[in-house]
Amino acid sequence: MNMIRAVRRRFTVGHLATAKDPATLRHAAAELLATAIFVFAAEGATLSLGRMHHHDKGGGGLVAVALAHALALAAAVGCAANISGGHVNPAVTFGALLAGRICLVRSLVYWAAQLLGAVAAALVLRLATGGMHLPEYALAGGVSGWNAAVLEAAMAFGLMYAYFATVMDKARRVRAGAGALAAPLAVGLLAGANVLACGALEGAVMNPARAFGPAVVGSRRWRHQWVYWVGPMVGAGLSGVVYEHLVAGPAAEEEEPAPSCGDRRRA
Repeated sequence: MNMIRAVRRRFTVGHLATAKDPATLRHAAAELLATAIFVFAAEGATLSLGRMHHHDKGGGGLVAVALAHALALAAAVGCAANISGGHVNPAVTFGALLAGRICLVRSLVYWAAQLLGAVAAALVLRLATGGMHLPEYALAGGVSGWNAAVLEAAMAFGLMYAYFATVMDKARRVRAGAGALAAPLAVGLLAGANVLACGALEGAVMNPARAFGPAVVGSRRWRHQWVYWVGPMVGAGLSGVVYEHLVAGPAAEEEEPAPSCGDRRRA
């Protein structure tokens, strides 16, 4: 008979061998491909709409970009959710790290994969369009860097919370009767809503990799790049701590201890 006990997840560094573990490498490959899928579709939609509506300053383009981001993120998360957790975002990985859902060593591998996936997607997009200039993120008039960082933090907080409540908290999702498609769709819809809310103000990136890839391949402008790192990391990290320690509470696990981050049996 299996005994059930409540345990509190906590931050862990993990073993260095985890970085070379076959399971970690498979998960990293899933993160790389999923991030590339998302960045290619999201950046491509922004690029295409910019070409089609170069002189259109109305809100129709923003709605289309928001829809593209929502669908692309839902698809990317759904593709990788059962393999790597479907983070597709260094900020989400950071939130999971602070919540004790993933160790530091594996997080570093995830971050490298996500950034490489974003760069690869931006590179393919630029080569496929004959060197077309990729869209740049810019702050609207009257919006300072710190204003934008606060907006990014607020959006990332909500996005991370949605990840925890749907994609990562599988046990609660099953008890609630939510299907496999509901979790990625919920995350994608919230991302799309955030684009509608703040896209015209500072881009509504919510994802450091999403800003990093096009900047490396396209604009090479780094003036406001910190906004899209500091804001999402702070917001997602705070959300991870709040959800894990104030909302979810201790996790119920079987008496047999779960594999560590260096265990080869699972992630």
